Amino acid sequence: METTTSTPAENPAAETVIELEKQYLIQNYARYPVVLHRGKGCVLYDTNGKKYLDLVSGLGVNALGHAHPRILKVLKQQAGLLIHCSNLYYHEYQGPLAKRLAEITGLERTFFCNSGTEAIEAGLKMIRAYGRSRRAEKHEIVSLEGSFHGRTLGSVSVTGQTKYRERFEPLLAGVKFVPRNDIGALEAAVNDNTAGIILEIIQGEGGVYLTDEAFVRRARELANRHDALLLFDEIQCGVGRTGKFCSYQLLDPIVLPDIVALAKPLACGLPLGAVVANGKAAAMLGKSMHGSTFGGGALACRVALEFLDILEELLPRIYQLSGYFKVELQELARHYLFIKEVRCYGLMIAVEMEIPAAMLVAEALENGLLINAVQEKTIRLLPPYVMTDQEVDRAIRLLEKVFRKGREYFVESGLADRLLQEKGGPA
Repeated sequence: METTTSTPAENPAAETVIELEKQYLIQNYARYPVVLHRGKGCVLYDTNGKKYLDLVSGLGVNALGHAHPRILKVLKQQAGLLIHCSNLYYHEYQGPLAKRLAEITGLERTFFCNSGTEAIEAGLKMIRAYGRSRRAEKHEIVSLEGSFHGRTLGSVSVTGQTKYRERFEPLLAGVKFVPRNDIGALEAAVNDNTAGIILEIIQGEGGVYLTDEAFVRRARELANRHDALLLFDEIQCGVGRTGKFCSYQLLDPIVLPDIVALAKPLACGLPLGAVVANGKAAAMLGKSMHGSTFGGGALACRVALEFLDILEELLPRIYQLSGYFKVELQELARHYLFIKEVRCYGLMIAVEMEIPAAMLVAEALENGLLINAVQEKTIRLLPPYVMTDQEVDRAIRLLEKVFRKGREYFVESGLADRLLQEKGGPA
């Protein structure tokens, strides 16, 4: 059997972990009742020994799955040499990693931090400083509705979803939001007081939606015309997720940003983010204008260099795996009327439905499959880049079990009858 049924209560240690967190942690996470213990490849095991196929991959962090042998080897070697030193001094790996990122992205200079949110914060400071260097009134930032850029005050200020913003208002002043792919709205929002434009080529948390090439190109043209900086948030849709290192490299010809924010799988689970910028943007962070105690540590940077070597070998495989996954999901979707759309950009996948996604996430967990919900009715899949065709087949079998449960709800809730009146066909 692929899974066994268990609950944390069957394992006193797991129950204790959950109770301790409920008592002592700030309750800002809606965790599922499972305590994970170890992983290997695309599989995780909880403290009861139950097996899970991981299609969340640490929200895109574990792109090489778990316990990748080459990453383990580098971790062991470097941990015995140097884990951390202050950024007051040099170590052997920041320079080589920054050089690799410059070559890959087409930009020039890198600042290392600990997360995607921190990378966005550094980018926002570049944008604000650039505008200020022109004149005091030039401080506005244009972002997209439905976007997600992080949870700090700065990054949430440019996140285009009210549910993340309203509790913490007033936020950063001068931020405008325009609908994704509405070129007219973009043109109306950008002016000579605009310091920067920020966008995701593919909105991840927003539901895995593609930003049109024409919109991206117009953003670049408007940034040039009004002397503003263009920042691409590649935290989720970059670092190999689409089959290119950055999603903007899918465009032909490439639209090059002034700043790109990277993180997620860059150090395979160790905290590491990076903001890579061209010369005029990078010049905005002079000495003492920004910094990080832990950013760009020796261990994280050495692991990232190994990851980039592995990723170079994997990129062609991502296209093949994505195509296979998409075909199988679309075939599965044909049998379930409640599935509205399958969106697949490399290994960044969404299944949009007519029913609540959270219910199916819980059902998947019971069946030994890790998926997650974004927005109310969309399942997001972020498979590891190392998945095999056989593991895709297993994922499809497990998803079929989950969707059968979804169909029961779809029928019993009356949603099927209402939709059949509009479309016709079997539920």
